[in-house]
Amino acid sequence: MAPPKTRAAFSTEGHGRAGMGFRTRILGAAAGGGLPQWNCGCGNCRRARAGELPSLTQSSLAVTADGKEWAVLNASPDLRVQLAACPALAPTGPREVPLASVLVTNGDIDHVAGLLSLREMQPFTLFATAGIHEVLAASPVFAALNPDVVRRESVALDVPFDLVAGLRATIFAVPGKVPLYLEGDVVETQAIGEQTVGVRLDAGGRTAFYIPGCAALTTDLAARVDGADLLLFDGTLWTDDEMIRLGLGRKTGARMGHMAMSGPDGSIAAFAPLRIGRKVFVHMNNSNPVLDPDSPERTEAEAAGWIIGQDGMEITP
Repeated sequence: MAPPKTRAAFSTEGHGRAGMGFRTRILGAAAGGGLPQWNCGCGNCRRARAGELPSLTQSSLAVTADGKEWAVLNASPDLRVQLAACPALAPTGPREVPLASVLVTNGDIDHVAGLLSLREMQPFTLFATAGIHEVLAASPVFAALNPDVVRRESVALDVPFDLVAGLRATIFAVPGKVPLYLEGDVVETQAIGEQTVGVRLDAGGRTAFYIPGCAALTTDLAARVDGADLLLFDGTLWTDDEMIRLGLGRKTGARMGHMAMSGPDGSIAAFAPLRIGRKVFVHMNNSNPVLDPDSPERTEAEAAGWIIGQDGMEITP
């Protein structure tokens, strides 16, 4: 495969302000596995299966500046279902859809597997760092995205580019790690480079940040997002030891490359001093107690000014 080219106000769905072009729609608010996860019998998953908690699909976001041309940020394994549930992204004719581009922020399975659902000879531009494109190119299965139809473009860190008409995007490095399937004997969980990025979105004088995976809020990152109109941020776990304590895994959140929400070193405390218009948690693991609307953890997060993201939630910065 040839190397890619290089080029340098909040509302839930149904209550947005008509005519506002810059919109974001959470296609999927859960982390890998979704809620309920197919093989998980934790309390949240049991209650979601019983209809007592809202089910959530895996991490993905749709954005537009004009309501006509859309981009998807991260192609989750649930992307086909997510697109079907979003009227704005429904086909407008035979083999015609408003989807113009896809941008992936890392090579995690829950952010790239959905690309295979877009293989039906549909033209769009696939944006990623050169490093992430290399990961995709190394897997023959992604050749199903015909390069004669799907244009792959590498984007450089900290260089703005047009994501869709009227919407500028800038990707930047955030602390993180390589995907699980690329881990070696030694794993750097707060690496800074092209493997884990956040996205800044600019349109109409408004600014939003999408950071679904992040291991730490560094001084540089805090300065970057301070003053934003909207932040959608990694909410994987409530406590760092959550997976271990519930008997669901053997890794801490830090080992997986994610900040916990709670505690003195958690994201709620870290972002508290910053001036941000709306703060929304996305990419939440099925074990996270904030997924229960009646939990004290949900109350604590909301009291601190955070919104718990839900599938289908539309946000206007």
